[in-house]
Amino acid sequence: MTHQTATESSERGSDTTRQTFAAVGSIAGGVVLLTVGILQFLEGISAVAKDKILVVGPQYTYQFDVTAWGWIHIVLGVLIAVTGISLMAGLAWARITALILVALSIIANFLWLPYNPWWAVLVIALDVFVIWAISTWDPDRF
Repeated sequence: MTHQTATESSERGSDTTRQTFAAVGSIAGGVVLLTVGILQFLEGISAVAKDKILVVGPQYTYQFDVTAWGWIHIVLGVLIAVTGISLMAGLAWARITALILVALSIIANFLWLPYNPWWAVLVIALDVFVIWAISTWDPDRF
């Protein structure tokens, strides 16, 4: 018979709560990844079509042609969406791939700031949440 102190019980309960929240966050992260992937894909199509919603400033250090940015977003969007579906399916490779793709998404959206700042900041914030959820979730402890 094991004797459990109140502190150990409290720590275990807190850890279980944290893991439950992280597991739900990881599934939500998969949904967010899928959503962000689809939206980045659509944004890429908008850029390739030279849509009027994009603003191109005269001087920018990391300036590419809008069409090039469009293709970057299309490819990244498809990869992120597929990884989001895989993450929701519980595939082991999807966690590491998601972390890598989300890091690339943060970089791409930071460089995309002058073209569509509100969207870029929103995606960066969602990507940070996904990184937290995926990296703190331990499926063996849930």
